[in-house]
Amino acid sequence: MHLKDLGISKSQLEEAAELFGQFPDSICARVIRQDRDRFQVQTEHVVLTAALSGKFCHDATHNSEYPVVGDWIIISPRPEESAATIHFVLSRKGTFSRKVPGEVTSEQVIVSNIDVAFLVTGLDHEFNLRRIERYLTTAWNSGALPVIVLNKVDLADNPDDIQASVEDIAPGVDVIRISAREGTGVQQLRTYMMAGTTAVLLGSSGTGESTIINALSGEDLVKTGDVREDDSRGRHTTTHREMIFLPGGGMIIDTPGMRELQLWSDENSIGDSFSEIEKIASECRFKDCSHESEPGCAVQRALADGELDEARFNSFLKLRKEVAYLDRRKTESTFELRKHDKSLGKLYKSIQQNNRKLK
Repeated sequence: MHLKDLGISKSQLEEAAELFGQFPDSICARVIRQDRDRFQVQTEHVVLTAALSGKFCHDATHNSEYPVVGDWIIISPRPEESAATIHFVLSRKGTFSRKVPGEVTSEQVIVSNIDVAFLVTGLDHEFNLRRIERYLTTAWNSGALPVIVLNKVDLADNPDDIQASVEDIAPGVDVIRISAREGTGVQQLRTYMMAGTTAVLLGSSGTGESTIINALSGEDLVKTGDVREDDSRGRHTTTHREMIFLPGGGMIIDTPGMRELQLWSDENSIGDSFSEIEKIASECRFKDCSHESEPGCAVQRALADGELDEARFNSFLKLRKEVAYLDRRKTESTFELRKHDKSLGKLYKSIQQNNRKLK
């Protein structure tokens, strides 16, 4: 299997060529599965179990620097042991990231180097337009092409109306209806899966991601489970992230369903997800209009005229405020880190001065 069939870019190949000299007998590979601190990596010829080098762990300053599924890496293979050592992660052409759950302001990279992001939602009790907007914002930030997949169409009483409502909040984004369980519409997903293309399935638990992969592959590669009838939630039958190679070319990454998706995005991603509001806002009298009480606000006029849906606008405000808060926390975290480094520098300098006095 050639590296290009695995999805490597020209710039990543050039970067790898420059690094081979630093690590004797090294080669390029791609992370296809992660189990805590162990990785399954695909080379041109074989799958190896890899671990991080001591130097890598020492030099890494943030969790986001560690390998994830989809990463291209430089490894020293030990084929006789079916093992390898990871030395370096090549530059990523994009990541699907979220803020780590909880109060800590830190990035959690879910997957990397993705071409297509299938945003999966079920047409049952799980269906939620506001959740789709959140996933779409994160997908735009990743650099991947977002495609909204409405699964379980066989359970919907009004699929045409549901699809129309999704298309209203996702202008310019492909929206596909399928029933993975019955095999209906799955072939539409294959049109995005050309040789060397990497896709990822993203959604909440119980949306049928594992069933979709089995339908695409033509065999039961991934374990599936039932969902609760009262709320359409399912157990995480997928407990790790893994890249699946599809017949006919292309790769797709299965991920555990996410119970929580806190944004790790910027203002541009909000604009991409709410492009119709951005277009209306360009007609506001003031460029820094908050769209709440300023005179000459085109957005408020569109709301009053019924041109803009109020729930959609409230979702826009909520996500924009979340991103603004995230930006402030990032700035504060950077300041605190610099302050900490400065304190360590003063401590080190003090120790040196004391050592000189003792000589």
